[in-house]
Amino acid sequence: MYNKKGFTLIELVMVIIILGILAAVAIPRYYDLRQQAREAAEKGQVGGVRTGIHTYYANHTSWPTILDNATDGTACNVTNRCFTEVLGQGGITSDWRRINSTAYQGPLTNYTYNSTDGSFLEEE
Repeated sequence: MYNKKGFTLIELVMVIIILGILAAVAIPRYYDLRQQAREAAEKGQVGGVRTGIHTYYANHTSWPTILDNATDGTACNVTNRCFTEVLGQGGITSDWRRINSTAYQGPLTNYTYNSTDGSFLEEE
């Protein structure tokens, strides 16, 4: 006589198990995506620096002797900007450190600038 509607306990348990399996698969992929995003952001910044170096060469017919006037051994910030000679809009203000006039520490990797050929390469 009564029209009973609803889910059984087994159906609810199965849904919870399926959601648990999906979460177990998705969480590790989320952390991997964060690392991939950091790497992609650094590669984008390095590409911008390299493009700026080549643009400088196109405008001045010589490679820049220095990439900025940042202080050696300090992190890049709003008062100590990196790559101001080759990047417009004020250079890079975070996540980078100038080691010396030719070496930089990026968020994940170190790079070296060679003013004789304009190369900005990842250190091995």
